[in-house]
Amino acid sequence: MRWCTYTGNLSNEVRVGLYADGRIFGLPGQQSLIDLIASPEELRRASDVALSNPFEILDIEEATILAPILVPPSIRDFMAFEEHVVTSTHALNLEVHPNWYKIPVFYFTNPAAVKGPNELIAIPPETSAFDFELEIAAVIGSPGRDIPVQDAERHIAGYTVLCDWSSRDLQEQEMKLNLGPAKGKDSATSFGPWLVTPDELESLREGNAYDMTMTAFVNGAKYSEGNFSAIYWSFPQLIAHAARGTELRTGDIIGSGTVGTGCILELARTHGSERFPWLQAGDTVRLEVDRLGAIETTIQ
Repeated sequence: MRWCTYTGNLSNEVRVGLYADGRIFGLPGQQSLIDLIASPEELRRASDVALSNPFEILDIEEATILAPILVPPSIRDFMAFEEHVVTSTHALNLEVHPNWYKIPVFYFTNPAAVKGPNELIAIPPETSAFDFELEIAAVIGSPGRDIPVQDAERHIAGYTVLCDWSSRDLQEQEMKLNLGPAKGKDSATSFGPWLVTPDELESLREGNAYDMTMTAFVNGAKYSEGNFSAIYWSFPQLIAHAARGTELRTGDIIGSGTVGTGCILELARTHGSERFPWLQAGDTVRLEVDRLGAIETTIQ
């Protein structure tokens, strides 16, 4: 199943929709995705209702797609791809700590700064080094506490594309103080377009995840390409770590961190800043993941 949160272009009413056969089947009623994803059975029932008795059927051009979860209870963004960790850490004039290979590490980011997949993204104040980060996020369905790794996967309601917009100059200042990131990551995080249930991806299993190409474009030029299967820490491991000693709630977001080569910070260090300059107002960015769709936006 591929779910979305949307508004019709003739209405500002926020609704849940099932994306199937190239169209959006609006679900009757006022539920949000958080109301549905705690139970796989409830999600399947909602799918049947959307297809058999839809509130409306829209072509994709007739809708504005929002973030699947508009206001997540929390967002934990990890650093689970080794290639990104090594290259970006060196780019910030730091060294990879050996503990990275012992525990998955994350930071909390701002649920109030969630953006839809096509919302314009403003460069935040006091930064001249604005960057994208191409990631995948898992959305927690059934809640849990102290979740064992072997049980963690059943807590995933679905996956979506994530972009962690980053002010690299602010981030570098903060992280030298052994705390953060904070304002370097505070302005916007984009999600969408779809929340794709795990059964849609089962045939693609490979490595610690799935064989899914992740691609970034800026102004139509291909910047980078990676693969979900290259992830070092699996999502079950990330979830088990996040749930240790606390509760994960329905709608919580678990971010993968950036795929290898999936940001300008890495690319500029490897190939030069003239070839890969920081984002400027007017730039267009497209971040695409097989089966999950694409975030596509313009920088303001």
